[in-house]
Amino acid sequence: MNARQKSRLARIIVAAALFAAAYAVFATVDVPEKLWYIELLAYIAIYIVAAYDVVFKAVRGIFGGQVFDENFLMVVATVGAFCVREYPEAAAVMLFYQVGELFQSIAVGKSRKSIAELMDIRPDVATVIRGGERIAVSPDEVSVGEIIEVRAGEKIALDGVVSKGAGLLNTAALTGESAPVAVCEGDEVKSGSINTNSVIEITATKPFAESTASKILELVENASSKKAKAENFITRFAKFYTPAVVGLAVILAVVPSLVTGEWQEWVHRALMFLVVSCPCALVISVPLAFFGGIGAASSRGVLVKGGNYLELLARTDTVVFDKTGTLTHGKFEVTDVVPETARGRILKAAALAESGSNHPVAQSVLAATKAEGIAAESEDVSIREIAGKGVMATRANTVVLAGNAELMKEYGVDFVACDKFGTHVYVAENGVFLGVIIIADKVKDEAKGVMDAFRRDGVRTVMLTGDNERAAKAVAEQTGVGEYAASLLPADKVEKLENILAQKSKKSVVAFVGDGINDAPVLSRADIGIAMGALGSDSAIEAADVVLMHDTLGAIAEAKTIAKKTMRIAFENIVFALLVKAVVLVLSALGITSMWLAIFADVGVTVLAVLNAVRIIAFGFRGRKGKKRQKNEK
Repeated sequence: MNARQKSRLARIIVAAALFAAAYAVFATVDVPEKLWYIELLAYIAIYIVAAYDVVFKAVRGIFGGQVFDENFLMVVATVGAFCVREYPEAAAVMLFYQVGELFQSIAVGKSRKSIAELMDIRPDVATVIRGGERIAVSPDEVSVGEIIEVRAGEKIALDGVVSKGAGLLNTAALTGESAPVAVCEGDEVKSGSINTNSVIEITATKPFAESTASKILELVENASSKKAKAENFITRFAKFYTPAVVGLAVILAVVPSLVTGEWQEWVHRALMFLVVSCPCALVISVPLAFFGGIGAASSRGVLVKGGNYLELLARTDTVVFDKTGTLTHGKFEVTDVVPETARGRILKAAALAESGSNHPVAQSVLAATKAEGIAAESEDVSIREIAGKGVMATRANTVVLAGNAELMKEYGVDFVACDKFGTHVYVAENGVFLGVIIIADKVKDEAKGVMDAFRRDGVRTVMLTGDNERAAKAVAEQTGVGEYAASLLPADKVEKLENILAQKSKKSVVAFVGDGINDAPVLSRADIGIAMGALGSDSAIEAADVVLMHDTLGAIAEAKTIAKKTMRIAFENIVFALLVKAVVLVLSALGITSMWLAIFADVGVTVLAVLNAVRIIAFGFRGRKGKKRQKNEK
C-alpha cells in the first residue's frame, strides 16, 4: 500500500476500535435521558475520524456543480441517520464505506502496476557523443544520425542501429518476454530496452517523439479515453440514476409521512433507501475490470488501445491472417535437404557455389551451412552465373553446379526431380547429382496450434496472401487455416476483406492480423486490426487497434482469452450489483430490512464487485509468471 492507503487504513482501524468501544459501553450502560447528547457526541467523534474526507468531497461537489455523487448520498444518508437518532448506524455506514473505498484503492493500484511498469520504459537522460565528448542530454534533444552511448543497466533512449559493441538486451517491458536478446553491430534496437551487460553505441534512426517507447506510452495513455459499451452504459446510467433515487428517497420520506404521520419511520426507510442506492459498486468495478483487462494484456506484451477494442476482441468470430511475417517467419531458410543422408556433403558443395552471391537463396544456403558448422570455402573459387538457371563454381579439380532443373538439363546431369514445396536448388559435383536443397519461408511453429484452438472455439480462420496458389496451399495445409486466397495485391486484400465483412451478421466481429508493414489499409478496414511484431512500424501502430509487441501468434489467443474474461467479469458485476440493490431497495421501502443490510447492499456489494474485478489483474500476472517459469524450465 502507498502512504495514502496506509493512512486510510490507520483511520479505519482507529475508528473501528472507537466504534467497538462506544457500542459496547452504550449497550451495557444506561445513560440518563437528560445526558442523551453524550452518545451523540461520541458517535459524531467516530464519524469525523472515519469520514471527514468524504464530507469535504461532498461539500466541494455541491459547490462545484457535481451534487449527485456517492459522497453526497453517503453524507445525506448518515446525517439523516443522526437526525432520527440512529447514531451507531450513521457511524457504521461511513466506517464500512471507507473499508470499501480502501479495497477499491488497492485494487486500482494493482491494476495500474503492470501499466506503471510499462510507463517506466521512458528514459530521462541520453548520453550523446558530440565532438568526441559524452554529454548527458534530454532524449528529445538527440537528432537522427547522432550516436548515443548506453552502458550496462541503462535504458536505450531512442530507436536506432548498433554502431559499436555487442550485448544482451532486456526487452521484457516491451514484449513481455523475459529472455534476453543478443545484439551486435548492424542490429536494430528499440527504445525502452535495457542494456544488461556491456557498453554499446547506437546511431539514432528516429527522433525521440517517434521512438517505440513514446509510441507505446501514447497508446497506453490514450487507452482509457476509448470506453467499451458497458463502460459507457455505466457512465450514462449513473448520471440519471443518482438524481432519480434521491428524488424517490424524498418521496418515500414525505408522502407516506403526510398520510400516516410516522415521520421518523419513513425518514429512516428513505435513508436506508439512499444508502442502498449508492452506485459506487457499478461506477468502480466495471471500469476497473476493463482497466485491469488492458493491464493484464500489456503484461503479456499486448497493447490494446481501449476498452472498446477489448469488447470487440471478446466477440471476434472471424480472424483473417496475412501470410508472410504473420503465419510464416517472413524470411527464406533451408527447410529440407534430400537425401538427408548426404546432407553435409550437399550443403558443403552448395556453399562453395553460393559463396560469392548476395541473392536471398544463396544467403539461406550459407546461413544453413554456418549453422551446421560447415565452412564456405571461398578462396581460389571461380564462379560463373548462368542467368535464370543458377551458378557454376570451379575450385582446383572440382566443378559444382547449383541451380534449378534447367541448369541440370543444360549440363547433362542425371538428376531426380523434387516435388516438395519450396524453391529447389539442385546440386551436382563433377557431373554427379548429389541432391536437392529446399528453401522456403518457414511456417511458425505455433501456427497450427493456434489455428486448432480457434477452430475449437468456433472461430473462422482465413489467410490472404500475395504469394502464388502453390505456396498459399502449402502454408494453409501446414497451419490448418480454414480458408485462403492467393495472388492478391494490397487492393485485392481490401476487396476480399470487404466481401467477408459484407457477409457477416451484425453481432459478428472480423479481425485482421498482419505484420504491420504493408497491411495498413486492411488493418484499418477490419472491425479490429491486430498488428504483430510491429514495434517500430509507425503504419501499424497508427492503423491497428491492438498491437502485439512480438511476433508470437499465441499472443492473439491470449489477448482474446483476456478480453472474454474481462467481459464476463464486467457482466457479472453489473448483474450482481443491480440484482442485490433492486431486492434490498424494495425491502428498504417496505421497511422489512435494517440499516445493516443496507450497508451490506452498498459497501458489501462494492467490495465483492471490486474483488471480482481484481481477478482479471491476477489472471494477467499469473500468465506472465507462468511464461517466465516455462522459459526457466527450458
